[in-house]
Amino acid sequence: MRDTKHLEKHANKVAQEAKEKVLFRTKRKAVEAGAHGTLDYTIKEGINKNKIADEKILKSKK
Repeated sequence: MRDTKHLEKHANKVAQEAKEKVLFRTKRKAVEAGAHGTLDYTIKEGINKNKIADEKILKSKK
């Protein structure tokens, strides 16, 4: 009797985890590269406004 309770509990737990994994895979969205400063920074003020801050622009400011 004890063994079946533990086996049923474990089987339910495994089934629940598998269901969560499937839902996680289907509901996940890809991250847009460069969104919210993840890749490059954009300058917000001045003559270089809305340009990507690369080495050429940053060197001229020093």
